[in-house]
Amino acid sequence: MSANSKKRIIFLDLMRALAVLLMVQGHTIDTFLGDQFRSFDSPLFDIWFTIRGFTAPIFMFTSGVAFTYLMRSNSLPFSQNPRVLKGFHRFIILVLIGYLLRFPTPRMFDFSQVTHAQWLIFFTVDALHLIGFGLLFILLLSFVAEKYKASDYLVFSLGALFFFLMFLFTEKINWANFLPIPFAAYFYHGTGSFFPLFPWSGYVISGGILGSYLAKNPMAVNTKKFSYNLFGFSLISLIICFFIHQIENYFYGQKTFWTDNTALIFYRLGVILMLNSVMSNIALRLKTIPEIVQQVGKNTLLIYVVHIIILYGSAWIPGFAMFYPKTLNIPLSILAAILLIVTMFGMVTLFERLKSYRRKKLVSVKI
Repeated sequence: MSANSKKRIIFLDLMRALAVLLMVQGHTIDTFLGDQFRSFDSPLFDIWFTIRGFTAPIFMFTSGVAFTYLMRSNSLPFSQNPRVLKGFHRFIILVLIGYLLRFPTPRMFDFSQVTHAQWLIFFTVDALHLIGFGLLFILLLSFVAEKYKASDYLVFSLGALFFFLMFLFTEKINWANFLPIPFAAYFYHGTGSFFPLFPWSGYVISGGILGSYLAKNPMAVNTKKFSYNLFGFSLISLIICFFIHQIENYFYGQKTFWTDNTALIFYRLGVILMLNSVMSNIALRLKTIPEIVQQVGKNTLLIYVVHIIILYGSAWIPGFAMFYPKTLNIPLSILAAILLIVTMFGMVTLFERLKSYRRKKLVSVKI
């Protein structure tokens, strides 16, 4: 969102900042915390582990909201909307960066020493790949909605449900038997992918529903009714989760909730909507927010890439995980997370100042 051309939506900035905080601390603590401290008998670890399960869906959902809000705020037809081309560019960039972060060899064009295991790691579908494809699906669904004069809400809802519900079938198929590994990795977890298209794309598209609403009703965020509506939808999602869970238990005779099943999908969505409701309520009491919060929201990709390289390294740079894998106690792991968060915030501040300085230099040259 451009602060100059559109009024910023404060609660969305808060959600994006929250997503970044959860992401950085989650990756950091998971990198350093020793196995002996990873016990569900510890309430602290139990809470942290539960929060980790929501980090990626929150990140995906807010990405869908922000992208669709920007695209649908422009009233031009799909073929003339500049945000469409930017969206395709974003898709390509996200997927390319996703693969570069897992590149299997420091020699760009020499793959002779790459092992099968390294190829599997390279083809793993991670958050950046997934968000990139999620944005692509939003573009395609937007085109369908415009072409057939259908509501965004209807088309996006059907799209999200498709990815959520088809997960029941796609995850049971061994796609590697039918497709090359690079393609099979997008359809299920079987090749080691963290975020295959099913069900995870559904969270990005679900964010698109809210983004479309915000674009058409920009003043709604200034009312308590908006927060209450979000809370209502969150309750609906949680009720759906409850009934699906009961049906699963009845037919399968066992609890499978904390694995990726349909009940958990709607549980996560319900919690995400509830968080948005809370943040929108908080935003009603704020006239402005610290500039760093907006800057973090604008630079989520930069933060993601840099903190991943610092922690896990790349084919060209070793990361801390190589030297201190799961070796720290709880206080030191928390301290490491705080230090990395502060580092990321400092980097963003410096980056924004450099951009501002460059803009001023260009203006002075033109004058």
